[in-house]
Amino acid sequence: MSGLIVENLTVDHGAIRAINNVSFSVPQGQLAAIIGANGAGKTTLLRALSGLNNAKNGTATWNGKSILHEKPEDLARSGIMHVSDGKSVIAELTVKENLALAGIWRKDKADAAKATAEAIELFPRLGERLQQSAGSLSGGERQMLAIGRALIARPKLLLLDEPSMGLAPVLVDMIFETIEKINKQGTTILLVEQNALAALNVADRAYVLESGSIKMSGKAKDLISNDEVTKAYLGG
Repeated sequence: MSGLIVENLTVDHGAIRAINNVSFSVPQGQLAAIIGANGAGKTTLLRALSGLNNAKNGTATWNGKSILHEKPEDLARSGIMHVSDGKSVIAELTVKENLALAGIWRKDKADAAKATAEAIELFPRLGERLQQSAGSLSGGERQMLAIGRALIARPKLLLLDEPSMGLAPVLVDMIFETIEKINKQGTTILLVEQNALAALNVADRAYVLESGSIKMSGKAKDLISNDEVTKAYLGG
């Protein structure tokens, strides 16, 4: 199967086992969500896949090629982009300068310029604030900038970590509509999210992470109606 395949992944934080023998897959072109409470290990999992954390055991491949223990910049150049959250933007730089960072290493400068225009079209607010410092943006605008910057790299696999964190409901809706649109354009997405309902509504498949282990998995539409998931994560 092409896409992201994770098998028996284990990640330790010192003496603490943060991720324990986790296995899951995201077929190419699909959107998979990993939901779970704060502290479940969701961010640690993404950081291991993007080269920011070292895995103790297990494997992770993207279209047959191992991605564990690679440098984050090398993974980015191969088409795997990690958007941690809105804090990942560089506050001292303008919106325009932050966006330009994504195209620095790209050889096709014409396409980088085209991708920048597409990101601004996707997030019109960025176009209105090109000369503002990123530090002056709202939380939602910083999230738009972080996602828009990643898209300029033309990612094949997008790792999104809590894109709705701290945002007003109207911005949450807009961010998830955009995520769905990006996926429909062909980008494979692994979405880590505490807002379980929003994540399940856009995902093809979903995995429930508890204390570093996958406790439940299935089609997203089936998990929405699962009594256990409803009680624990959907306020049922």
